[in-house]
Amino acid sequence: MVARRFTSHAAEFNLLPSKQSAYTDHSTQLNAILSVHNDLVRAIDNRHISLLVLLDLSAAFDTVDHNILLSVLEHRFAIHGTALDWFRSYLAHNRLS
Repeated sequence: MVARRFTSHAAEFNLLPSKQSAYTDHSTQLNAILSVHNDLVRAIDNRHISLLVLLDLSAAFDTVDHNILLSVLEHRFAIHGTALDWFRSYLAHNRLS
């Protein structure tokens, strides 16, 4: 439910980058792959050199500074009150040792 509400809030106020492919209702991994493919084909057609770097960010959440994340949620995403308290509580109780 939280993910659905957050995604809806972010979409309504256009808070996510236009190329965001995760956590959005209308984008899929296929769209992300097609976008990268299109960019590479255009670069080749224009005789540009391209470099593709792939990163495995599956554990990236483990390295996020929770204070910075909470600040972004509050100031950029305008999440306040009970909702922000819920995120704060979740982060405090789900730290990896």
